[in-house]
Parts: sequence; C-alpha cells; structure tokens
Amino acid sequence: MAVALALRRRFRAVTVIKEEVAKLLELKKLVDDGKSSGQFVLKCPKGTRDYDPFQMAIREKVFSVITSCFKRHGAVAISTPAFELKETLLGKYGEDQKLIYDLADQGGELLSLRYDLTVPFARHVAMNNIKTMKRYHIDRVYRRDQPRMTLGRYREFYQCDFDIAGEYDPMIPDAECVRIVFEILSQLDLGSFVIKVNHRKLLDGMFEACGVPPEKFRSICSAVDKLDKAEWEEVKKEMVEEKGLEEVAAGRIGEYVKLNGRLELLERLTSDERLTAVPSSVAGLEDMKLLLQYCKLFGVLDKVSFDLSLARGLDYYTGVIYEAVLTGDPSKGKEGGVPAVGSVAGGGRYDGLVGMFNSQG
Repeated sequence: MAVALALRRRFRAVTVIKEEVAKLLELKKLVDDGKSSGQFVLKCPKGTRDYDPFQMAIREKVFSVITSCFKRHGAVAISTPAFELKETLLGKYGEDQKLIYDLADQGGELLSLRYDLTVPFARHVAMNNIKTMKRYHIDRVYRRDQPRMTLGRYREFYQCDFDIAGEYDPMIPDAECVRIVFEILSQLDLGSFVIKVNHRKLLDGMFEACGVPPEKFRSICSAVDKLDKAEWEEVKKEMVEEKGLEEVAAGRIGEYVKLNGRLELLERLTSDERLTAVPSSVAGLEDMKLLLQYCKLFGVLDKVSFDLSLARGLDYYTGVIYEAVLTGDPSKGKEGGVPAVGSVAGGGRYDGLVGMFNSQG
C-alpha cells in the first residue's frame, strides 16, 4: 500500500491541486496565444492527458488490487476491440448516445469508439452463445463529453468492469457485485465511502405512481440522474420546462427522491399505498429486501444506502443499480482531509441487453 499512501499524500494537498489547475490555465493561455498567432501548439487532444512514470506506478498498483479482487471472485479476462460497429452501440445509452465518437472508415463500415465495456461484452456473449461467465475487463473507453479535467472528467479514461452472465438465484450476483465494490474501495483505502443502491423497476413504479406518462419514463429518469450534481429545484425545472412534465407529478417525485436509508426505508416504502398499488414497485421492493439481506450477511450493509435519487441514466439497466461515492473525511482538516471526490464506481443489472443482440440475428 506504500504507493497508494503516497498517492493520498501527494494529491490530497490543496497546494498540489492548485498547482495542477495553474498548469492547465497556463496551457490554455498558450493555446489561445497560438490560435491568435496562427502557430501550432504541441499539446494533447482536448480531454486527454499524458501520465508520467510516478502516475503510471500508481495506476499499476490500483489495477493490481482491482484485478486480484476480480480473480478472487472467479472472473476471467477478455478483451474486445476499441471500436465497434455503430449499430452495436445505438439505442443502448439513452440521452448519452450523443456522446459516442463516430469514426470515418474508408472500408464502408459505420464505426464508433466504445462508450463503455458493457455493451461490447453483451455483444461478445450473444455472438458466442455464452450461457455462464464471470468476466473482467480493464481498458480505455471514450466519451465525446465536455471535459472538466480538474474534476476528473476526461474524454479518454479507463473502466474496470466485472460482469456475471448466466442464471442464478435472485439477487446473488447483484449482492456479489456490491461486495466487490466494498472490498476494492476498502483495500485501496481512499477514505470514507458509501454504496448507493436502487432498482429500476422501483423507479418506474415510482414514476407511474406519481403520474408520469410511460413515454416520459426514460427522459425523467435521465433528469433524476442529475441529482448528484444539481439541486432538486434545478432538476424539477428541467422536468417541467424541458421535459413537459406536469408540475404536480414533479412535486410528487420530489417527495420520494429525497429519501434514503436502509431496512427502515424499505419498511416505509412497503407500507406506501401509492407505491404498492403499482406492480413494478412491488417487484422492485421485493428485490431490494433480498439484496439488503444479502448485504447484511456479507457484512457490507453499513456502507450501503438505499437511495431513491439514484437513477443511472443508461437505458440498458433493468433491475438493481448501484453507485459508490467517496464522501471524504473533513474531520481531518482542510490540509489533511481526504477530498469528497464523488462517484467512483457504478453498475447494475441489464437482463435485456444480450437479448437485444440476439433479436438482431
């Protein structure tokens, strides 16, 4: 853990962060000066960066911890191409589809850089008729997003994926994935964290109970997904003014998405007459009850929060969803504390994704 500890000592200091921001501002000035003078400025493409030997040593250490955990849980490694047929990626990411990088191919195929490692894995499973598999894959992915590099948002970055394909008893794979996130973050010793969990069926049932038309479920889900970055009033305004949702329905959603807890929240929602009148809500609550019971058996429940504001906007999720957030440690003071980075891991169940490829032949 010496390298990981060195990482914390080096990057948690406010002075170091200020230095990195100053470098980026200086580079921006050079780029702007170069544009005005018509000169070529040698730099990395927007949203990307180089990594020096020290940073690579840290990455290798982190990847080693993650890979060891994946293997300990029985996963094997696979690799897929950095680009896919464009048709493979379309219709899987909801509003984020606009962030996919398209490629100009001289061979006539319509190609795109992979947006994540999940859809290529589902394509691999469908192509090879795989019935059961635990796999891991650590590789680069690409997003045509507006980068905010000082906040860790890049156009090229690594994802570390662990997936379980096959038929298992309800909630066993879901609980194992939550446990893996717990084990990795605990071993990396990055500070306090919480693993938020929710269920897409419960979200859809909540929307129905609140009066959201079915055709607006996905767009409203995408709006709720922004609650980790925006205040509720801002999200509500988007729902009403941009998505065309009735203000009464938006207000009802607001009552739910502010709720979080554990087993006590589950009991409260189970007695909610408005929610339990919707079959999908009942199914989601039953799954969540089982998931939280397994989390308790695995000894990870103390780090789990049942959070109704968690939505994860990708269209392919069908069941349990989860997201790990570094909450920081302000008790150690401004200079010695661990910063609240935010979301560092996420995932969920996607029962229908492989079937989407099978239906395509």
